[in-house]
Formats: sequence, C-alpha cells, structure tokens
Amino acid sequence: MKKRLLTLACVLAALAADAQTPVPSAYPPDPPPAPYTKQTVSQTTLRLLLSHYRQTGRHSAVTGGDGTEELTVQAQELALTYAPDSAQTLVANVGVDAITSASTDRIDYVLSSASRVDYRAHGNVGYRRRLAADPRVTVSGQSGFSLESDYFSLPVGAAVTHRSPDGSRELTLGVQAFFDDLRWGRVNPGYYRPVKLIYPVELRTQEWYSTYRRTSLNVTGAWQQVINRKLQLALYPEVAYQQGLLATPFHRVYFADDARTVRVENLPGTRWKLPVGAQLHWFATGRVVVRSYYRWYWDSFGLTGHTAQLETPVRLSPFLTVAPLVRLYQQSAVRYFEPFSGHSPEATFYTSDYDLSAFTSLNLALSLRYAPHLERPGRFGFQAFDVRYSHYRRSDGLAAHNLSLVVEVLRNRPRPAAN
Repeated sequence: MKKRLLTLACVLAALAADAQTPVPSAYPPDPPPAPYTKQTVSQTTLRLLLSHYRQTGRHSAVTGGDGTEELTVQAQELALTYAPDSAQTLVANVGVDAITSASTDRIDYVLSSASRVDYRAHGNVGYRRRLAADPRVTVSGQSGFSLESDYFSLPVGAAVTHRSPDGSRELTLGVQAFFDDLRWGRVNPGYYRPVKLIYPVELRTQEWYSTYRRTSLNVTGAWQQVINRKLQLALYPEVAYQQGLLATPFHRVYFADDARTVRVENLPGTRWKLPVGAQLHWFATGRVVVRSYYRWYWDSFGLTGHTAQLETPVRLSPFLTVAPLVRLYQQSAVRYFEPFSGHSPEATFYTSDYDLSAFTSLNLALSLRYAPHLERPGRFGFQAFDVRYSHYRRSDGLAAHNLSLVVEVLRNRPRPAAN
C-alpha cells in the first residue's frame, strides 16, 4: 500500500507545478519632482487539491498474495508558493489523506475494525534562490514529514541548478535523504507515540525484525536542452540506495509444505536502484504539444521496468486546454517473489507482494484545464482549475480510478524595492 500511495502522491504532486516568474512593475504613476523609484512584484499562489482514489484487486500481500486489495483514499492538500521577488521563492504544502483499506483490515482478521481506516498527514517546505554573484545558478533546499499510524518519514534535500548564458540549457544536481521509522502507535488513542512493529495477529509470538528504521539516499540529475523552436529534450539519471527494514512487517507469506507454514515477509536489508528517464517535447503547432517520456529501471532485487508515456495537450481556446495521456508499463519480478503458497520453506528471502511480481499495466487519463488568469492587483484572483480523471489497470487484475481537482488563485502585489 505504501508503494501505491507514494505513486499516487507522486501523480498528485505533478498537478501542483511551480508558480510563474514574477514580472517587474511599471514606472510610478507620478512624474517629477520625485525620480524613478524601482519596484518589484511579490507573487503569492495558492493551490487547493482534492482527490478521490479507488482501487480493487485480489492479491493482497497482507493475506499472502490471495485476498482483497480494496482501497479508497480521500486526499486534500493546500500548497503555497511565495515569490517576494524574481530571485527567490518559498514553497510549502500540507495535506491529509483518509485511507480506507480492506486489505490491512485483515492484519488481525477482525473485519470492520478501527484498523480498516487510517490517516496520513504530510507537509513540506522548500526554498530556492538565484545567486547574486552568478544569476545563472540557483540553489534550493527542502524538508518535511509524512505521518501514519505505522509510519513516519523525515525527508531532507538540496539541489543546485546552472543555466547556460542563452538560457537554452539547464543542468541540475540534487540529493535527497529519507529517514523512516516503521513503528506503530503515533496516531492511535492511548498511545500517540511510536511503540512497536505490527505483525499479523497469529505471528506476534516473536520479534521478526531487529530494526524498525529505513534510510534512503537519492542522487538525481537533470539535463534539459532546447534543440530548436519546436523541440526540447531532457534526461533524468538517478542513483538510489536503501538500507534497513525494506520488508513490510504485516505482510504474510505462505509456504509450499504440508503444514502450510506462514511467516512474515522477509527481504534483504539493502537495495540499489538505477532509473534513467528521457523526455522529448515537440511543439507541433501553436495549439498542440506532444510530450513523450521513457524510463528504464533496474534494482538489486532483480526487478527491471520500462515506462513509456505520451501526453498531448491541445489548446481549444486561449483559456481552455484538454490533455489526453496514455502510459504503458512493464516489469519483471524480483527474485524473491512467489505467489500464494509458492515459496520453499528453505528460502531465506520471500515475498508474495504483487507489486514486486511480473506484470504489465496501462494508465489512461484525461485532464481539462481552464485558465482565464483573472488578475486583481493586490488581491487574490482566480487563475485556473484542473480536472483530471485516470483509469489504471494491471495484468494481475488490480484496477484503480482517480478523480482530482486543482483550484489555483494568484495575488500580485507591487512593492518598493531598494535601489
């Protein structure tokens, strides 16, 4: 479930893009006697995101790869972007997700219990600044949190970007670390603190893991190049390393023996990931843009994946844009995966999580953006709203629907600046 929420979190975050660059103000209205006074425009953007996600399937890892994967997520997020001038930007967001999961309700086999509903709170703050010594260089940093009853994550990151003199090329190098604690109890009545790992109810007679922490380190790069007036190319290499508890404590695994042995999922304590993405934008006409994307992925668990995506925004009017999207994905299974009751009792590492199995998937989406950009100097004015629907289907039977709405308002405020 964490993987799917992360994927969902990643899709929703893409809808909340960065704010526009502030525009310098005009000359002051009064002529002499006062000389020209330099001004800047501070820009504040607020975005409200509402989303409904619904998932079904029959391969829950909580019950060993055989059981309902029903999941519903109601997500709300508020994002703020504040640019006091053209050199610096502050971004912040906060959100709450309500998660109803039939699969995690099977951890203790007490159906319709409090374990069926969980909540996730998350927030992030970041700051970026263009250097005065070299305006072509921008530095940024960010941090935040993500909190559930059985999960707490603290991310920190930094990046530096260099732009060529003519603005046609941009290079970015970033590093981000995640410090995760997988103990349960932080939002549960009577506890409100991390207490212990949660195992399936019949397997709580022993401690299956010696650690409850997970650390992830990502080093990312981006090379963006304007080829000509119609083509833009970008490459996104990345190296990621994870260490600690990489298995999920409440996932069951059933074995192929007469005793029908059941254990807690077990995976190696380290994992390397090597994804590389490539993106090509073609501005076909003044109204049509073709955005193509490909990503190759490999990790030390034995999983390889290929993603191909095509999105074609079409501007129907100066204010209205429609954008269909199709994404194809294919992956191999990790070497530790077997389906329900498929593992040998002698195996050292084992999982029946179908997120780590071999499958293909298809995602179809359609978004509609209305952006009249109604300006109200000094006050918030409606800028745009985006409505997006997507349907996801996997070859193992998992299916999902997602409907989201983003509403954006903007305020430009002229203010005097130091000469």
